[in-house]
Amino acid sequence: MLRVALSRLGTAVPSLIGVVVVTFLLTRVLPGDTATYFAGPVASAEAIAQIRAQLGLDQTLPVQFGRYVADLARGDLGTSLGTGQPVLHEIATRLPASAELTLSGLLLAALAAVPLGILAALRQGSWVDHLCRVVTTAGVSLPVFFTGLLAVYVFYFLLGWAPSPVGRLDAFATAPPAVTNFLLIDSLLAGDTETFLAALSQIALPALTLALFALAPLARITRASMLAALDSEFIRTARASGLNRRTIVLTYAFRNAMLPVVTTLGMVFSFLLGANVLVEKVFAWPGIGSYAVEALIASDFAPVQGFVLTMAVLYIALNLAIDLLYGLIDPRAKEG
Repeated sequence: MLRVALSRLGTAVPSLIGVVVVTFLLTRVLPGDTATYFAGPVASAEAIAQIRAQLGLDQTLPVQFGRYVADLARGDLGTSLGTGQPVLHEIATRLPASAELTLSGLLLAALAAVPLGILAALRQGSWVDHLCRVVTTAGVSLPVFFTGLLAVYVFYFLLGWAPSPVGRLDAFATAPPAVTNFLLIDSLLAGDTETFLAALSQIALPALTLALFALAPLARITRASMLAALDSEFIRTARASGLNRRTIVLTYAFRNAMLPVVTTLGMVFSFLLGANVLVEKVFAWPGIGSYAVEALIASDFAPVQGFVLTMAVLYIALNLAIDLLYGLIDPRAKEG
């Protein structure tokens, strides 16, 4: 396991270097001038030039890139011009909110998609199979921002079942003591049932929006993998040996169908990190996605670069975890 982890980390270094270079260059060629934005619409050319010099934007690109890499080597992601706070502090503060939302949506999707895919494979042509097809088609067809706006309109505006989409907690709730920075977990650790229910009601709609987006590929690949496993030789041998249906489906078929499901689970998680940007804006969720969008609109380079670099690190860590999980699920993958 350690050898596999070190090997994967070694191959991830060139990817991180590429992300740093490409992100730096893209933020410099995008439309918009940071100095002009923060100087204001009535600022003189001299004032804009002074701000540009203070930010180091009057230097050549190689000089700017050298300073950026030197700051990264010290663990400094820069300072946000919009908030005046270090980018690393802002990301560390907002990342738990995005992670809690993403993991909640992924958990809901997995709990619904895996059983639905298994039942659809076991009962081809039944209403369960047709339901699986309808859900997967809707999941891949509806954009997450449309689903989120529709959910807000129906469950908050029309029915009044959901609270107003104003973030992780409403104005009348008090955040629990920070332990994990996940409000649902921290409120349970503090024994604060009222705050837990308030946080749960706030995260329900955005998590369901992400879950519908993630459910489609998970249910589809679970169904396809189970169909392939159930049609294999070892399953026919297990049936001929007189094993009961539960053992055949869960112990033999599902375990052999898990590798494609785990791979898709990792891909879906990375997709959700990107979809979070739109969902956070719809539900005013204080995560790093909305933080990056606001910084991009303001041509604030440092938060955008920090956001992309953070996403790259998370994606690499996720792929490493999937590679290690392969060895636990299938010993043949470990040997390979």
